[in-house]
Amino acid sequence: QVQLVESGGGLVQPGGSLRLSCAASGFTFWYYNMGWYRQVPGKERDMVAIITKDGGVKKYADSVKGRFTISRDNAKRSLLLQMNNLTPEDTAVYYCARRNDGRADYWGQGTQVTVSS
Repeated sequence: QVQLVESGGGLVQPGGSLRLSCAASGFTFWYYNMGWYRQVPGKERDMVAIITKDGGVKKYADSVKGRFTISRDNAKRSLLLQMNNLTPEDTAVYYCARRNDGRADYWGQGTQVTVSS
């Protein structure tokens, strides 16, 4: 079965950095576009960044452009999100997702990112 397992979340001070990882299994990872999403309590889950199957095209939410970088290692079946210059507004649960036909169809369990001094 499809499994997506995120790791790398935690508590960081404003201006700090974190690197999230997502380990994928149960499907042919390099056949699918992938994405990172985030959600805060009481709000919808929002797209943070998406990447095509070969890593050639990346798209970012306006709020993270220039600070976050999405990447993937198809040989290792992993999706990464490098987050720099974090602000309290980046506090959320971050989810890895497989994308199919333009939407997310499988989700990981999420990893909490808290930006606070």
